[in-house]
Amino acid sequence: MAKISGPLLDRIDLHVEAPAVPYCELTSQPSGESSAVIRARVNAARQRQLARFSEHPHLYCNAHMESRDIRRFCQVDDRAFDLLRAAITGLGLSARAYDRILKVSRTIADLAGEEDIRAEHVSEAIQYRALDRAGWAG
Repeated sequence: MAKISGPLLDRIDLHVEAPAVPYCELTSQPSGESSAVIRARVNAARQRQLARFSEHPHLYCNAHMESRDIRRFCQVDDRAFDLLRAAITGLGLSARAYDRILKVSRTIADLAGEEDIRAEHVSEAIQYRALDRAGWAG
């Protein structure tokens, strides 16, 4: 399989593997949250972001944050910082990937209704860097 350039891969916030779903699961009754519940959580997260950035006219959501904004709005505690350090050094991630992980962590915390970014938010965001870990970068 062809490799993707590291700089291009760095610009993708989420990359996860999606294995084929067995036929029996495709035909079974759906489980999990309804779309309405998910939509309500996403809308609440968007409102949280709009409130956070209300005094910053160039920002409307976490995706718009630049490095200086990330340093301001994505503060993490010691446990989360240790996870980030281990991921960056262990996986050989770039500074851009570090910023992407922090932005995604901020969004995960927002979706959870949390004001602070916790270690579990950072851990989940790191998991969304699957292609970095799978050796896709060339």
